[in-house]
Formats: sequence, C-alpha cells, structure tokens
Amino acid sequence: MKNDINPEGPWPALGGGEWSETRAALHLWLQIAGKYRLERTPWVNHSWHATSYVTPRGLTTGIVPDKGRYVSLEFDFYDHQFLARSDSGAVKAFPLKNMTVADFFGSAKEAIAAVGGSTEIHAIPNELPDPVPFAEDTKPRPYDEGSVERFHQVLLRVNSVFFHFRTSFLGKVSPVHLFWGAMDLAISRYSGRRAPLHPGGFPHLSDEVTREAYSHEVSAAGFWPGGAASEEAIFYSYAYPEPEGFKKWKVEPEDGFYSSDMGEFLLPYDAVRSSDNPEETLMRFLISTYEAAADLGRWDRAELECPPGRPGVPREVKTPSS
Repeated sequence: MKNDINPEGPWPALGGGEWSETRAALHLWLQIAGKYRLERTPWVNHSWHATSYVTPRGLTTGIVPDKGRYVSLEFDFYDHQFLARSDSGAVKAFPLKNMTVADFFGSAKEAIAAVGGSTEIHAIPNELPDPVPFAEDTKPRPYDEGSVERFHQVLLRVNSVFFHFRTSFLGKVSPVHLFWGAMDLAISRYSGRRAPLHPGGFPHLSDEVTREAYSHEVSAAGFWPGGAASEEAIFYSYAYPEPEGFKKWKVEPEDGFYSSDMGEFLLPYDAVRSSDNPEETLMRFLISTYEAAADLGRWDRAELECPPGRPGVPREVKTPSS
C-alpha cells in the first residue's frame, strides 16, 4: 500500500480497524530502536539523545556511534520496512508486517549486525505496565499499513506546527522529537531557571532519569496517539513546576481543558482535525498553554521570545538599549 493522502488536504483520522493493536506493536518496536540509540550515545540534557525524529518517509534514530561505525535505524512507512544503515555503505532491511515483538527484535538485531553494529540493549520495555522482555513477547501482533500511513501523515503535520512554534523562542528549547517511552512527539521551552527536585515516581522509569529530565523550569507540549491510559489521540501541555493558578487558566480553543487526573492541559486530536484550520487551532493551544506557564511562572518573556521565523528571512536583531 502506498500513501495517497493529500498533504494539503484534511488531517487524517486515527483509529478504527487494527490501529489500536498496530499502535501497541509499533510502540514496542520504537522502544527497541530507541534503546539502541540510548545505550550508545553520550547523555544530552533532558534525555534528548535518546529520541527519534520524523522524516518524510517515517521515523529515524539519526546517527548512532557504534564502536567505530556510524549507524542509523529507520522506520519507512511508505515501503513499510525497517532499515539499518552504516557509514560503510551497508544497508539491511526487512519488511514491517504482522509479527511478534520477539520476531521484530530478532530481525532488528540481525539487521544491525549486518551493517557492522553491535546488538546489546536493555531488552525490557520502559514506561509500560507489566513489561514483557522483547525476546519473550510472542503474542501475534497485527500491522495495518493504512493505519500506519495515516499516523505518519499526522506526525508530519504536527511536526510542522511544533517546529513553527519553536521558532518564536530565543531561550533554551528542545528539538521536535519523539520520545519512545510514551510514544509522544514533543517540544519543550525552558525559563532558564533551575526547578525543584522532581519527586519521581513514574512507573517503569528511573527516578534518576526523571529528575534529570525536569532539572529546569519547563513548559512542554506534545502529541500522544493514544495507548494504555486512553484510546483517544490527544495533544497535551504542562508546566514543571506547575505555578499557582495554572489549572484555572483559560486556554484556547474551547475544546482544551485541564485534566486533574493527568495534571496537564489536554486537547483532543479530533477537535483539531475537525476544525476549519487545524494548524491555527493547534497553534492557539500551544501558545495559550505556554502563556499560562510563562505568565504565572514569571518568566522573562521579553528576553525569551521573538517573532515567529519566516523562510529565508534572518531574525532582526536590535541594538541593545543602554
């Protein structure tokens, strides 16, 4: 199957068919690729060294240094393949299809070894309840190509809006990247100030990792395609530490709301998809929830912000006032 979704047309619907089970399988496969990168890349602040990135064809780990080789792992959602590549020129691929996690794990290790990489990873899922080691997960898993293609088109659209949002911030800001622990595409802005020590306590995630991730004041937003907590795809936004009055802030659009259970603002994906202008609707959510964190947290917005970037136009830099 080839993707025939019009990139300038409506945002595609998620769900239906075998998407739920396909998403669960893809989540575990992404963890395997992510763990390969995590264990070979020097630590970068807030675990930014462990993430994946959206590409025109799917997702990639980017370059991973591996004992003298440079390797990338890629999910191609057009030809529906997993590919390992290295600087030797070697490429090894296998098809994405109905299979068990154990089968994917074995095939991924064979592909990595074939291009000169090493294959040792921490082979147990993270951030999931009742994790089963990858090699022991022999439950049959469906892979619905159409659902994956629609998911990829959503990622492309969300990635573009998140990146545009990123351009209007001069302070420390993350890349737009996918965290494989929860399978969420995320963007984070920072005030520049240290945060209180995070209490940790996230299931199946080291407190040491959590505390490093939240070492500084942050306003974070992201897209989550659904999973264990909810089948519904949602956008989220939260602040750490959460300032007084945050949960009562009036955010846009009207479909956005604060979830006391989740401790963050939420906006259903379908509310964005069905709006007259999904890009503008999502941007309103990103801006209004960031403003809640920045205004209530007393961030120095005059120093941290700038007009949104435009293609081919350098940002204007004014002479500092005396």
